[in-house]
Amino acid sequence: MATIRVPDEVPSPAQDSETLNKAFRGWGTDEKAIIRVLGKRNESQRKRIRESYKEIYGKDLIDDLSSELSGDFKKAVILWTKDPAERDARLANKVLNDKKKTIEKLKILVEISCTSSPSHLIAVRKAYCSLYDSSLEEDIASSVPFPLAKLLVTLATSFRYDKEKVDKEVATIEAGMLHEAISKKQLDHDHVLYIIGTRSIYQLRATFVAYKQSYGNTLDKDVDGCPGDADLRSLLQMVILCIEFPEKHFAKVVRDSIEGFGTDEDSLTRAIVMRAEIDLMKVRGEYFNMYNASMDNAIIGDVSGDYKDFLMTLLGSKI
Repeated sequence: MATIRVPDEVPSPAQDSETLNKAFRGWGTDEKAIIRVLGKRNESQRKRIRESYKEIYGKDLIDDLSSELSGDFKKAVILWTKDPAERDARLANKVLNDKKKTIEKLKILVEISCTSSPSHLIAVRKAYCSLYDSSLEEDIASSVPFPLAKLLVTLATSFRYDKEKVDKEVATIEAGMLHEAISKKQLDHDHVLYIIGTRSIYQLRATFVAYKQSYGNTLDKDVDGCPGDADLRSLLQMVILCIEFPEKHFAKVVRDSIEGFGTDEDSLTRAIVMRAEIDLMKVRGEYFNMYNASMDNAIIGDVSGDYKDFLMTLLGSKI
């Protein structure tokens, strides 16, 4: 359910590289050409363009984009053009180096851990080690306060089975274990971490269904009513939403980024870039269901210029 529109006939990586290099030359930059090329190429095509550009011109495409572009448009294009694993590793590192690690910022670590494929999460961890000479889990453990670190390390080190196989009996048993932990006000209990951190997405969704059937409330509602650490409660609710309804989570990220005074361009960019090749069509649909409004129109009404054109290109619009 991706939204990007790759042309039926795509120029060779060398031709795309030439178009981009030409866009950088002369007086000013041809931003529209950059959008037409990079905004309409998938992950593997962008990788070949980066490689071709380096081979032909002896320069890094990301470096040239960084020197030629500016503002939120520059951030969005670079985030999109980077290798996705490197992109997410850098996003995670930025969060972990921030002095104020609010729940809103730690959300990024949850998104990477809970809405990525198992292979992508491993790639992120490998990229993190290569970039920073440290492991993602070590940096989480050393920079995030307990018990949040305990949950985030469990999520970051998970390797989930990615097939749709579900054991309903296990789901019922583990729903009971989650309910017992909540009843004892122990949201960081080892049983909670084991279940949330090891079970497949499909198994966990079955467990969430079994929980509601057995105890009347959703797991999210009971977690919300559990006394104790408010930050842990908020983080665990975010994990549940990302596992159960990732499209609803990202619809909320988009809504929160454009509602109120000012725009949170970094969050808006992250949501669009991270999901454009995965499920942004579903995110768009959930946005309408949740807010009775068009996500595309909301974005158009809140941002402008080349930044707006680039985001709308990733959303599949013709610019």
